[in-house]
Formats: sequence, structure tokens, C-alpha cells
Amino acid sequence: MPSESTPDAGIAGEATTPGPRRGGKGRRRKPRSAGRKALLATAWSAAGILLLGGTGAGYLYFKLNGNIKSVDINQALGGDRPQKVDNGSENILVLGSDTRSGANRKLGGGTDDGTGRSDTAMIVHLYKGHKQASVVSIPRDTLVDRPACTDPKGVTHAAARGSMFNEAYSVGGATCAVKTVESITGIRMDHYVEVDFAGFEKLIDTLGGVQVTTTKDIHDGSSHLDLKAGTHTLNGQQALGLVRTRHGVGDGSDLGRIQLQQAFIKALVSQVEHIGVLTSPQKLYDLADTATKSVTTDSDLASVKDLASFAEGLKGISSSHMNMVTMPVQYDPANPNRVLLDEAKARLMWTALKNDQPIPAAATKGTATGQAKGVVSAP
Repeated sequence: MPSESTPDAGIAGEATTPGPRRGGKGRRRKPRSAGRKALLATAWSAAGILLLGGTGAGYLYFKLNGNIKSVDINQALGGDRPQKVDNGSENILVLGSDTRSGANRKLGGGTDDGTGRSDTAMIVHLYKGHKQASVVSIPRDTLVDRPACTDPKGVTHAAARGSMFNEAYSVGGATCAVKTVESITGIRMDHYVEVDFAGFEKLIDTLGGVQVTTTKDIHDGSSHLDLKAGTHTLNGQQALGLVRTRHGVGDGSDLGRIQLQQAFIKALVSQVEHIGVLTSPQKLYDLADTATKSVTTDSDLASVKDLASFAEGLKGISSSHMNMVTMPVQYDPANPNRVLLDEAKARLMWTALKNDQPIPAAATKGTATGQAKGVVSAP
């Protein structure tokens, strides 16, 4: 079975080792509910989306159902993709997009040029039985060979060599991002979930903030984040700043930002465990309303009913059964702001996931890291 994450594990370039999960000194964590477990597995999509659909709440169900945006990945890509492996596992591509349109223009900075980028990308691999998972973060600055893509307007863009990974989303939207990931990994993505800047910020505010502990001061003018070392309850704007910051920690690379994102997800799960979302119908509805307005999914998950059914299959997964790693890369000797895929180590990773096996430690050992380990943790 897959290896389990240790506290503050999931750091880029490092494999995790099995062991009991411990909270703070002298404190034992309560068992996680199905909703809390579903939240982790769906990253920023939030548990409220997935639970309210099962209540049969009539008007509320249809209102929430109408909030969800979707993309028909299967129709767009057709047969030009890896064959689905019928071994009980599933793969979900989760993107955090930095489109500059609408409310995201102020949050993302820059002008509204009608495009966006996959600011955050994670492959969530659910092992057979959906009791354990591996989450692989893809650095946005990785230079990859992007396949030819057709954008939502029907314009075909030629394949490109040495293109930044996050440009795939800019060129051809969700379908191009999925096609590029499948081209890199040789693994079919069964589902797609995207959350944008504005949605992420509002989700955190609806949750009442997320508590984190920083071991160092973090000052990043680009992400508008200014935190002293210590424990903080981050509001939506601060949380967004944290998962986007790169200049205030480590070596200023995207790899350091990934380490912060992975640590934040652990803190988010810990927060949801204690705020009592499931005991407040109003909070549950607010969370579900916000989340359904914030996400774009593939067409197979384009209803509250489908999302609720999907979540039911994830309820056995807890954070202690998630192995969080980063796609193996090395710094580009020609440009310190870019990274290159470590082909040999990546092959170990993709082969393991195709065969529904744990990711071997050799797949991440000795790869580039962002030097931000331990800067942020759950309190």
C-alpha cells in the first residue's frame, strides 16, 4: 500500500515514511468525518459542495447545481489520450487558475488579457479501494514539450518544445492542461477540478480562516503577504498570498511555493476538523454555494449529485494516508528561474502510479527543492 505522510511531510523532492500521525504535544486529534476526509482529497473544492447534494434539499440542490461550470474533456480530446487502466485507481488533475478576468483581475494583478495560467497543479492519484492517495505537485515553471492543442474557440495551436507548463492552460484552457499532463505522464486523467483566485479567497473566508504557524517572517510584496514568525489565523486574502508567495521564502523559486501550498493544505484540513462545519446548516450552505460558484469540473462531475457520489467514494481517505510529493525536477542550468523534468526519476513515479503502487523514494531523492521546508505548519 502507499506510504503515509509524516507531519509536515509532502515537501518537494522528499519521500515520506510510514509512521503514526501526531498532533501537538499532549494533544490527540479526533477521528476525521467523511466530509473532512473528502475535503482533503478534493483540495480547494471544499466539503460543502459534496455533502449538500445528498440532503435532497430541492430548491437548494438545483440552485447549487446551476452554479457549477464544466468542461467536456472527453469530447474535446477524443481518443487522443492514454488508455484508462482498469485497476480500481483514479487520477484527478486539480488546478488553481490565475485568470485575470472578472474579480480575479485585482487578485492576480496585471491586466485582463482574456487568458489565465495554472498557478497551481496537482495530480491526485486515488489507489484502489480509495483508502489512500498520492498527490503530485507539478511546478508551473517546468519546461515541457506541449502537444498541439485546440482552444475553446476552436483555434488549433501547434505543439511547442521547451514551453513552461503553465502556458498550456493559457494556450488551450482546461483541455490543453489535461492533454499536456497526460503527454508528460502517460497517465489518463479521469477527472478535472479547477478553482480560481476569487473562489479560493472566498472559500477561506467562508470557513472562518485557516490557522497556520510560521517559523520565519514572510514578506513578499508581489503576493502582498506580510507575516511575522508565529501563529496566525489567515483570512482569504492572506491565505491566497501564502499559496502564491515565492519571493519571501526559500530560494524564491516555484518549488518553495509548492512546499508552502502542501503545508497549507494540511493546515486547512486541520482547521476544518475543528470548526464544526457539519453542525451548522447555514455554514454548510454558504460553503457549498461558494464552492460551487468557484469550481470548474469535467462534465462527469458537473452536478452536485455526481460530486456527492464521488465524495462518498473518498470518505476513507485521511491526511495520514496521503503522500504529498513534487514531480521530480532539476534546476535548468541555462535559467535558474526554470526547472527541467528529471526523466529517469519521473519514469519511476509514473510507472508506480500506472500500476497503482506506492511512489518509490528513489523517484524524489536528490531532486531540486525550494528550501522552504518547515516554514509553515498546522499549529
